[in-house]
Amino acid sequence: MSRRALLALAAAAPAAAVATRGTAAAATGAARTTVVGGERLARGGVQASRPAGLPRKLTARAWLVADWETGEVLAACRAHERLAPASTLKMLFADTVLPKFPRTERHTVTEADLAGIPAGSSLVGVQAGTTYTVEQLWQGVFLRSGNDAVHVLAHMNGGVARTVAEMQAKAEDLQALDTHVVSPDGFDHPGQLSSAYDLTLFARHGLRNADFRGYCGTRTAQFPAGRGKTFQIQNTDRLLSGTWGLKPYDGLIGVKNGYTSHAGNTFTGAAVRGGRTLLVTVMHPSAGENAVYEETAALLDWGFAQGSSARAVGTLVEPLSEGGAQAGGPSGQKAPGAATGAAGPAADDRGPSGWRLLEGGAGTAALVAGGVWALRRRRRAAVAADPGSGGRHRR
Repeated sequence: MSRRALLALAAAAPAAAVATRGTAAAATGAARTTVVGGERLARGGVQASRPAGLPRKLTARAWLVADWETGEVLAACRAHERLAPASTLKMLFADTVLPKFPRTERHTVTEADLAGIPAGSSLVGVQAGTTYTVEQLWQGVFLRSGNDAVHVLAHMNGGVARTVAEMQAKAEDLQALDTHVVSPDGFDHPGQLSSAYDLTLFARHGLRNADFRGYCGTRTAQFPAGRGKTFQIQNTDRLLSGTWGLKPYDGLIGVKNGYTSHAGNTFTGAAVRGGRTLLVTVMHPSAGENAVYEETAALLDWGFAQGSSARAVGTLVEPLSEGGAQAGGPSGQKAPGAATGAAGPAADDRGPSGWRLLEGGAGTAALVAGGVWALRRRRRAAVAADPGSGGRHRR
């Protein structure tokens, strides 16, 4: 190889490395700009085709309005922001576990079923030694948000850890990529997160199940108290039951409310009017205890009044297992179907890191040095063969 060729190679190598880095970065950026439900749902602030007509007093950190049947997102604010979900995560629990057990199945609760319930949990009053039907346990989940009922059903499902893993897998099948499940009940735990978009996906999927729809729309039920006695439980959804100074919302069919000291109030509601079903999720309003319901009602009113003429700003995607097209996610989300805690991409699939660029630079230097050494060796051999060629010998 000639000296000119070696110099050309040395000059071209850094440019090639820069070009490779730019291509990899562009590819990574393109992948990260694919947002589940549409690009506008990753933006901050209100997203709506007619924002001027939206309710003025909305204090929620995040919210979303969608058409249940078509999946069109009519308006949203910080739809993919990851926030503590509180008991609205029980919708995902129901999506995962409810289809597994017939409502007439009976289960006698043990002390082990009730172990590990977090202190301060909402309870329906499940007692060890008492036999319950699956229907009664689900009424305890939906009406009273009972973490005791959740833990009993989770143990029937093979345990809390198994249920959490199945819930995470279900979230990924639903393409709810903002959600990370730590416990099946939605109680405050570090890293337990979801979003207005994901909670709306859970509600939409659940309402396709007749039992889910029936439970979340039940206002009152009789719950076993042991020894053949019962007591009445009432749904804590204030827009459904019309309590705490609120009137029942016309046409409301559920779905699930939640509250913890960390999450504050969260709520996903669904209502039917004029043959149309709308879904609204409201998370973390800054006002009082009724604000989550008042803001939900205001957004439902807007959706029924103006939503039919509003252009969609996004869409609720379909589950992968039901033929939904696989979507990407906002920057930092893992791809659908990826196992929690799975290893990242193989080294060869990543863009060139600083270390890899150094490796490339060292390889180029070694190549150039080797070429120069070979060139000098050839010249020395030529001088030895022809002493009169003018070559000099250095000591």
